[in-house]
Amino acid sequence: MASIMELSDLYSEKILEIVANAPKGERLDMPDATARKTSRVCGSVVEVDLKLEDGMIADFGHSVSACALGQTTTAIVARNILGAPGAEMRRVRAEMEAMLKADGAPPTGERWTDLRYLEPVRDFPNRHASTLLVFEAVVAALDTIESR
Repeated sequence: MASIMELSDLYSEKILEIVANAPKGERLDMPDATARKTSRVCGSVVEVDLKLEDGMIADFGHSVSACALGQTTTAIVARNILGAPGAEMRRVRAEMEAMLKADGAPPTGERWTDLRYLEPVRDFPNRHASTLLVFEAVVAALDTIESR
């Protein structure tokens, strides 16, 4: 069982600040694709809408019903995803998974620096799924668009 000290490290001031200042989740009227991902471990849900133009994410909508970690990653993505190429989002997802599950470094790129605050999550495997939900949903929506 995690000690109180470990949990306070996990839910740092910065994580709570990001959640408190999260952009309001709004859905898109006519997305190119929508994807919904649910954590079987905790029941957290993230649903995303994407519009692409010339391979770049031109618009992003979302709804989130998740713990502070799922809300944090969704907030970071919502603030930074516009203008990102689909390949970058796939790379960030892979880097997040490596960071959490294989002691990898945090995702690279200026727009993704806040994801480093989630490094302590690696010590809580039961929190990995909710932390990765938004990335899984974005990649699923990209897969839908690219399969057409």
